[in-house]
Amino acid sequence: MEEGFQYAQGKIVSILKTIEELNHLKDVDTILDKILYEARMLARADAGSIFLVEEEKMLRFSYVQNDTLFKEDETNIALYTSRQEPISAHSIVGYAALTGETLIIDDAYHLSNTKPYSFNPAYDQKSGYKTVSMFTIPLGAFPDRLVGVMQLINARDENGRIADFSEEAEVYMPLFANHASMAIERGFMNRELILRMMKMAELRDPHETGAHVQRVGAYCAEIYQRWALNRGVDRKKIKQTRDLLRLASMLHDVGKVGISDTILKKPARLTKEEHDIIKWHTIFGARLFHNKTSPLDEMSFEIALNHHEKWAGGGYPGKINDPYDPAAKLSMDFSKQGNEIPVTARVTALADVFDALSSKRSYKDPWTDDKIFDVIESESGKHFDPELVEAFFQIFDIINAIREKYREEA
Repeated sequence: MEEGFQYAQGKIVSILKTIEELNHLKDVDTILDKILYEARMLARADAGSIFLVEEEKMLRFSYVQNDTLFKEDETNIALYTSRQEPISAHSIVGYAALTGETLIIDDAYHLSNTKPYSFNPAYDQKSGYKTVSMFTIPLGAFPDRLVGVMQLINARDENGRIADFSEEAEVYMPLFANHASMAIERGFMNRELILRMMKMAELRDPHETGAHVQRVGAYCAEIYQRWALNRGVDRKKIKQTRDLLRLASMLHDVGKVGISDTILKKPARLTKEEHDIIKWHTIFGARLFHNKTSPLDEMSFEIALNHHEKWAGGGYPGKINDPYDPAAKLSMDFSKQGNEIPVTARVTALADVFDALSSKRSYKDPWTDDKIFDVIESESGKHFDPELVEAFFQIFDIINAIREKYREEA
């Protein structure tokens, strides 16, 4: 009896420690990654996915992990698909969302025909994976407020064989899921706050759309991760940096709120004088984060200030440490170069240029990928950090999936 109590107490303490770690994360994607990983460890599940509520009547496929199919720390292109499921009794996740019930299924291919829901084998058929046991649990942040549904797949026994989900998982998963839901809600609030800030910038600059900053944020997170893995950076450090970078890079051009409408909304190319004025958006953006109160503020400051510096020099605004210094002048003669430029700003520079070239503007059509590749390759070692360029090309399938997911609305 005493041993059982101590075991249960240790399990709860472990869950609470994980919840505390979740509370330190900022971006919803990083939160989903952590939740799904910890839930799979708790339930000994080989795979899993999280669906989030979208427009009240739909579930959007938002995160996936699979130890059998995916390499550790490699981003799966499925993260950026737009698959949806209606909230209805016909699918397993839809039924869990509709009723609030947790569904534990021992064999997905042998469901009773008396059930209102059925298993869809399409993903198995496409991937070659075989789903057997399933644990599907609703995620609710507040009473009567559904955030999404988490589905764990293929529990494993001590020998690594597929098994039924344990009674232990059934007991402890609701505790974890309740707190996980609140973390997801907080992550959404953080990202929505960023997007609202950028909507203010969009009022001034029509290019600063929500889709644009979502793309740049996602590009930066993925390029940075590939670069850091190539360099052997500690995985914990990668996750911490990626978490902040996803949000901070979305704010790279927020300083444009300080630039005149006549320049930002000009339906043609800018003159040299107008270009010189718009360069001040780096200073104005840095001023917004000058009184740094958090790591996110610090990263937002360094990106806003430095994302137009160039690897070989010749960028702007130059070696300015205090954006409020009245004597500060933009000077390419004193520009930063190489590792003087924070890697967060270097990766944002690459992501921002790629997105600008691949997007339609009032004065140009989107460039073809081949033409963009030629520019990026030719600017490797000049405008861009060569290692980041290498990382960009290594994951271009992911880059393209992000571009498709966050396309501008017609």
